[in-house]
Formats: sequence, C-alpha cells, structure tokens
Amino acid sequence: MLLPDTPLHPFERGQLNAMRFTAAVFWTIATLVSFGPGIGLDIAFDWFPFWAPPAVIAPIGLWSVLYAAPKQWARWGWAWTGKELHVASGWLARRHTIVPAARVQHIDVTQGPVERMFGVATLVLHTAGTANSEVHLPGIARETAEEIRDAIRDQLTVDPW
Repeated sequence: MLLPDTPLHPFERGQLNAMRFTAAVFWTIATLVSFGPGIGLDIAFDWFPFWAPPAVIAPIGLWSVLYAAPKQWARWGWAWTGKELHVASGWLARRHTIVPAARVQHIDVTQGPVERMFGVATLVLHTAGTANSEVHLPGIARETAEEIRDAIRDQLTVDPW
C-alpha cells in the first residue's frame, strides 16, 4: 500500500529511452541469432521455412520495445522525503520499499554507457542484512542522485555509538 502523504515522482524520460534501447538491442540480436536454427531446420526438413523463428521472435521484440518498456517505466516511482527514500514498482505484485537514511551503510551512484547516453543514473543504497540489503533507484538524473547521496551522507554520523 502506498503512503498517501508521500507523492512519488516518475523516472526521467531518459530511463524510458534507455529501457527501449536495451530491449531493442537484445531483441535484434535474438532475432539475428534465430536465423541459425531456422537455416538448420530448413536444411534438415524441406518443408520448414528458414525465416519462421525470426518471424516469431521479431514481433515479440517489437512488442517489448513499443509496449512493455513504457508500461514498466510508468509503474516505477520514487520520493526522497529528507529522511527516507521511497521506491515503488510493480504491476501485479506492487512493491514499495522505504529506506530510512539512518540505516544506510554506504551509497553508490552508478552510470553505465547506456545510462550516460540517455542522461540518467542509478542510486544504490546498501543497508545491513543479507536479503534485500541493496535498494536500487534507476532512472534519475545524475545530479539528483548525487544530491540524494549527499543529503543521506550528511545525516550519517561518523561514530554511531
């Protein structure tokens, strides 16, 4: 359940473009690779058209790029309240993670080549524990990620005892 007093911000538009680009590269490679089995089956069986596997995979890729990526992007949200970070995602299984700044052990701001190309970054918060000890907030501007990182760092004390 989302907290009504915490409005969530959508990801940057660059994250949608990064998601679409990544999906397009993946499905293009999958379509090209599928020609191999198609040609092999065409040689083994005279009736099998070599273009059948790519004809199945390409529409799935097109659906992923044009429909699935925007739907996934729209279902993410985040908020920084000054004391805690909220990250929400999901459609059938909705997930809302709240990380109090006082529980953060260290913070990373990462930006891969695709994220750099589209002007977004990922903020990673590491907390104590084993399961779910990392919270990833992708799709925000690098400046925003650095501002949140600095705000959390300012709240952490050097000597917790």
